[in-house]
Amino acid sequence: MSSNDTANEVDVNRVFIGAGCNRIVNNVSWGASGLVSFGAQNAVAIFCPKTAQILTTLPGHKASVNCTHWLPSTKFAFKAKHLESHYLLSGDTDGVIILWELSLVDKKWRHVLQLPQSHKKGVTCITGIMVSQSEAVFASTSSDGAVHIGEVVFPSIPGGDCKLSCLESLFVGSKAMVALSLAELPGNTDHLVLAMGGLDNKIHLYCGQRTGKFVRACELKGHTDWIRSLDFSLPVCTSGEAISILLVSSSQDKVIRIWKMALRGSSANTQSTCRKEVISLASYIEGPVLVAGSSSYQVSVESLLIGHEDWVYSVQWEPPSTAPSDGVSCQQPSSILSASMDKTMMIWQPEKTTGIWMNVVTVGELSHSALGFYGGHWSPDGRSILAHGYGGAFHLWRNVGVDIDNWQPQKVPSGHFAAVMDISWSRSSDYLLSVSHDQTTRVFASWKNVASLMGENSWHEVARPQVHGHDINCVTIIQGKGNHRFVSGADEKVARVFEAPLSFLKTLNHATFQESSFHEDLQADVQILGANMSALGLSQKPIYVNATRETADRHGNDGLDTLESVPDAVPAVFTEPPIEDQLAWHTLWPESHKLYGHGNELFSLCCDHEGKLVASSCKVYDVFLVALNLYSN
Repeated sequence: MSSNDTANEVDVNRVFIGAGCNRIVNNVSWGASGLVSFGAQNAVAIFCPKTAQILTTLPGHKASVNCTHWLPSTKFAFKAKHLESHYLLSGDTDGVIILWELSLVDKKWRHVLQLPQSHKKGVTCITGIMVSQSEAVFASTSSDGAVHIGEVVFPSIPGGDCKLSCLESLFVGSKAMVALSLAELPGNTDHLVLAMGGLDNKIHLYCGQRTGKFVRACELKGHTDWIRSLDFSLPVCTSGEAISILLVSSSQDKVIRIWKMALRGSSANTQSTCRKEVISLASYIEGPVLVAGSSSYQVSVESLLIGHEDWVYSVQWEPPSTAPSDGVSCQQPSSILSASMDKTMMIWQPEKTTGIWMNVVTVGELSHSALGFYGGHWSPDGRSILAHGYGGAFHLWRNVGVDIDNWQPQKVPSGHFAAVMDISWSRSSDYLLSVSHDQTTRVFASWKNVASLMGENSWHEVARPQVHGHDINCVTIIQGKGNHRFVSGADEKVARVFEAPLSFLKTLNHATFQESSFHEDLQADVQILGANMSALGLSQKPIYVNATRETADRHGNDGLDTLESVPDAVPAVFTEPPIEDQLAWHTLWPESHKLYGHGNELFSLCCDHEGKLVASSCKVYDVFLVALNLYSN
């Protein structure tokens, strides 16, 4: 390299990643490392809940990522104290599963290997357990009707080779399994139990040794619709001896069931357990007997949890605390997190005197445009819960209470969950505007006060100007009246012009610390506070600063929802990065003009350097040049 080449070198650093979560169950996993993994189209994305930033994306899959699973997960955080590397499994719609390694020393990722035994169709679920600090057993299932069980031995030194072996391949027939959970059997740790559930409404239990040879043990009946999620607890102990485990299941029948597997011949109904609270009913409904080697286990129904109003997609036991107590290395809390398509997550705990399981915490998304949650996850310390929803967005709550629970929403990263089609920088260089086939337009900006606290760039989504009824293909930022304006084109024949409302201008000032005379003069001239969405999701009508708000008569339609019953937006000025509920409904920009002329769907847009001329094209190769005279309008 010559001296001239050295002088012309340019350093390129990654500043910001925005991405939405693929809309599928089992896509998200929260690891013992404190990081969250999720599939974002063909990549695996990693984000840090503490900073609300996506740290990196892992390329390698050639198809959309369906599911991810950490080794160790939050359930086995107590076994990860001395690990220098954590591992992650990811599966895609082509049936490919990849193993990744995260070095905790230098925070670098490594593509370890692609599992040689791939599924023939998309992977629907991956689960795994840590049987020791250096060994894990995992299982995967697919719509091809196969369930693969494997073992991975981690290297003793960072960067070493992992040893992978296939223990078993099970074929369950045409009704595929979509939920899995693995556990070590109490009193017989040489044997593992695998629970699987799916389209036949039954829970199938298989037993096998760590070396393989899994055989069908029994099946559990009770649910009346597809099984969507399964999770084993850690063993429950009596007098220091593990004698039972609990399995929680959820279904599209809106019901959650808790099953108990007690070692036969033991005092299974005694009240002393390793868990913090006693959760024992006076009697159990006896079910089948599970035989594993020389041991047998009585399976019974512990409880039915009824409270959700729609499909329950996810259930998960709270991770055990790592504080030793009474000679026990960890304690399994009596707490279950559930997530449902009814837009809520619930925490269930047994009542201390009766042992009856009750819903003690309910959190959720109130936006009318939300369509429910695909999964819920505990943080390693059990103080935070995370949901991912139909709109590709995350929702995070943290218990900030001291003596009583106080769950408050927290910042999370966000982004498009479908292909990003176009981006454009603002003329002030304060923010980036993007459009996508997820039918939204989004504004991303660096929030200066958050960045100063973190000591680094902290980019966040600060507004969602357009939520449309068509896929949006193109965007360009224009000039007019000195205000922020953009033109967008979608799978329709019309280009739409949007103007920044007063609420956005004030929010942008808080984000960028730019209280300049220009912004003050501009704010004095802007009389539009925000915008409302139309019933069909096309036009966005302005909300004026001095407009009187009339309360709609909610009793005239006998409680029936109509096209006119879309609630009004409440534009707000944000002093910190907004969360999903606020972005989805209260940061809209009003539509000021429609530009007609094309006979087909718009394909691309661009404007001249002065921002006064816009060129547009559609799918039949027509090109229009529009002179914008917005200064006088």
